[in-house]
Amino acid sequence: MESKSRTLEITILSGEDLRIDNKSVKKNAFVVVSIEPFNCKTTKMDGEGGSNPSWNDKLVMDMPMQTRFITLAVKCKASSGEKTVGFARIPVTDFIGGYSPETCLQFLSYRLRDPKGLKNGIINVSVRVKEPLHACSSQAAAAAAGLGIPIDGRNDFGVVTGIPIWSGYPSNSLFR
Repeated sequence: MESKSRTLEITILSGEDLRIDNKSVKKNAFVVVSIEPFNCKTTKMDGEGGSNPSWNDKLVMDMPMQTRFITLAVKCKASSGEKTVGFARIPVTDFIGGYSPETCLQFLSYRLRDPKGLKNGIINVSVRVKEPLHACSSQAAAAAAGLGIPIDGRNDFGVVTGIPIWSGYPSNSLFR
């Protein structure tokens, strides 16, 4: 029997250079993660981080198979009510169907856009699609082989992917 949804583990890590009306956010920033109109979760408020908040909130959500985008809305609670700092739409293809297995922990950063569409800070997240219980886990295989990177001091392993950057050409390069 095929599952109609997957479990998504998204950790809202931090924000950078958050502003409202071109003024730095002072405090009380939080993030609303939406997968569908009625499938939303909210992080805790960061009361001290100002324009560079740190949440480190892990949210576990059901993600239907047909989901194409996840929306992150960064907001700030003020005396006059909630104000929107900015939005980011994450294409699901950024962490599913690429070069790494979908169950790998992936660290991603996105530019936020304010309600007018202007650039307004950055949000940093980590994302992992949890496998169904009956499937063989690549993390479990990596842990058994002694490979991978321990996450949060637990016996849960993840694979970090990235693009290598070289400062020069290798000595056996064809580009001499």
